[in-house]
Amino acid sequence: MRLLLAVVLALAFAMTARAQDDSQARVATLDPSDITDFHAQPAAIQRLLTEALRLTKLNLSYRYGSSDPAEGGMDCSGTIYHLLQAAGMTDAPRDSSEMYRWVWTQGDFHAVVSSSPDTFELARLAPGDLLFWSGTYHVTRDPPVTHVMIYLGRERQTGHRIMVGASEGRRFHGVSRYGVSVFDFEMPHESDAAASGDHPRFIGYGAIPGIEKDSAQKVP
Repeated sequence: MRLLLAVVLALAFAMTARAQDDSQARVATLDPSDITDFHAQPAAIQRLLTEALRLTKLNLSYRYGSSDPAEGGMDCSGTIYHLLQAAGMTDAPRDSSEMYRWVWTQGDFHAVVSSSPDTFELARLAPGDLLFWSGTYHVTRDPPVTHVMIYLGRERQTGHRIMVGASEGRRFHGVSRYGVSVFDFEMPHESDAAASGDHPRFIGYGAIPGIEKDSAQKVP
């Protein structure tokens, strides 16, 4: 009887641990072929997204202040900075607020006021665009941009918009992910308030200044 009880308890513990692991999986990754119309994108965008997806396969954690995968993790702007440097964008700033200023002044920024995922304001959103948020944590800098990611496009399997970058709990397929990962691109909800009381808000997107968007061709 005691042996049977011990076996039941062990199985229950294992199932609980597995459920916790599934609900808080470290990262999510995809291949370029999992993105709708990937090969219709310009070569420079294909290279950028391919390198971004390669990073998601390294099981990198969220590491504040890091922009080097060799440190085992990176923060949100550090991840984007690393990718932009690798793509030859040597004038790209390091932090999200300055990246926003860079795109706004030198690129083609599109502000988003609506909180609806079906807003017409997202009509020009394209793979490779930088995505910007405010209010994901409390800051006093101006402009108060706090988060940045790269838009991947739509996942072929689900048709949902997806993005790549570093986070401490954004979701992919409804499961929280931690680190450098693929994530669902969703508009913030009221329940997403930061611990500081700030409310995250998606403020807009824009093409990377200077990146080639000439013609689509396959990446070798």
